[in-house]
Amino acid sequence: MLSFDECCAAIVRNRSEKALNYAVEYARAGIGMRGHDAKVQALYILSNMSRWRGDIAKQVRESLKAISKGA
Repeated sequence: MLSFDECCAAIVRNRSEKALNYAVEYARAGIGMRGHDAKVQALYILSNMSRWRGDIAKQVRESLKAISKGA
């Protein structure tokens, strides 16, 4: 599982993907967040990356889901 900052960094690195539109800005804002703030930000990011596909996307999505649930 990736850390929250690793997930955010992966999204920012892939910012050219049209499917990430607003998720990139939420990820930039999320870098450095911890605890409850990171859980809430993870939900915002997840809701804005629903069409992003690929291996990296799958890993980021699974990690953000776990983070949002408090794992």
